[in-house]
Amino acid sequence: MKFVDEATITVEAGKGGNGCMSFRREKYIPKGGPDGGDGGDGGSIFVEADPGLNTLVDYHFTRKHRAQTGQAGMGRQCTGSKGEDLILMVPVGTTVIDLDTDEVLADLIEIGQVEKIAQGGFHGLGNTRYKSSVNRAPRQTSNGSAGEFRNVKFELKVLADVGLLGLPNAGKSTFVRAVSAATPKVANYPFTTLVPSLGVVRTEQGRSFVVADIPGIIEGAAEGAGLGIRFLKHLARNRVLLHIVDMAPWDEITPEQAAVIAVNELGKFSQTLSEQPRWLVLNKIDMVPAEELEERCKAVTDALGWEGPAFRISALTNQGTAALTGALQDFLDKRSAAAIADPELLVKEDEMRAAVDAEAREHINRLRDIARSEARANRAAQKDDDDFDDDDYDVEVEYVSE
Repeated sequence: MKFVDEATITVEAGKGGNGCMSFRREKYIPKGGPDGGDGGDGGSIFVEADPGLNTLVDYHFTRKHRAQTGQAGMGRQCTGSKGEDLILMVPVGTTVIDLDTDEVLADLIEIGQVEKIAQGGFHGLGNTRYKSSVNRAPRQTSNGSAGEFRNVKFELKVLADVGLLGLPNAGKSTFVRAVSAATPKVANYPFTTLVPSLGVVRTEQGRSFVVADIPGIIEGAAEGAGLGIRFLKHLARNRVLLHIVDMAPWDEITPEQAAVIAVNELGKFSQTLSEQPRWLVLNKIDMVPAEELEERCKAVTDALGWEGPAFRISALTNQGTAALTGALQDFLDKRSAAAIADPELLVKEDEMRAAVDAEAREHINRLRDIARSEARANRAAQKDDDDFDDDDYDVEVEYVSE
């Protein structure tokens, strides 16, 4: 199934049914009075988090979704039936955004969570509602109101405790394969990983966490280069980031340069995200000569100004991975326990995620505006070329014989 983590659709809730104008007509009751019933409410539109989905591909092709209209009222004071609600199933981790107002309508982070994103129209009133002592035969009704119409965007962010950050070929996918049962593709060329993948790391009985591998970022990713800018948003929900650095790079970029590039691009994408807990992991130490290892590791920590622990591992040979995953498990367990003891920490986490989402959307929208401007300029230049007439520049040459 194709991985799609963004989809733009339109949703329209159902219109309320119109009220009915009717009068009672029965034998021997010539003036029975009004008996027009109300219309039914229009159907609303909801989104529900479905654990069986992991992509928004369905909404990539079906862009318009409309709930059912309420039935009109009928005589004998019969109320029209309510329009059927429409429930859109989305993967867990989907954020729903109103494109016109940039408002977050729903953030589905729990299995089975249901949120309303478009309110159905209110029913119209039948003429029975307007009868009174001075208006015994009202000929007034009201129409049902229109349902809400919205242009919305679905954004899927994978739910994981740990996110992997690094340049292409840093060994992120190899690390996921080494510590979990996930089998992301591994190869010796850039951008082997094209879509995010998840792996469950089981450290011991009853203890585990989820790690997310995203495509690598390159220099200039914040300006749209490569694939990383598109997938960096998936790191917004992680509790800790693992910055994996290739200590034996295949190209001319040194490990310290690669480390600085990743951090700089992360900061350009979202300053709030760059300030979240991040661990440094120096990978592929099995490919570094023993006499050079200490010097290379120090060069990376000095370039980053790193003061915390730097884990040295080889994902290929599993060297150091058990100590790393054990430390991650302890860190995550302590954070969970702290959140239970102080619910205010969860509120702060939600605020942080909202800030990251806002910064990411602002950054991506800016890039898209630049792309649209460049596209318009290119079309204008192409039009000028099409309007060019060679006849306007004909030059007559007179040859004179000597």
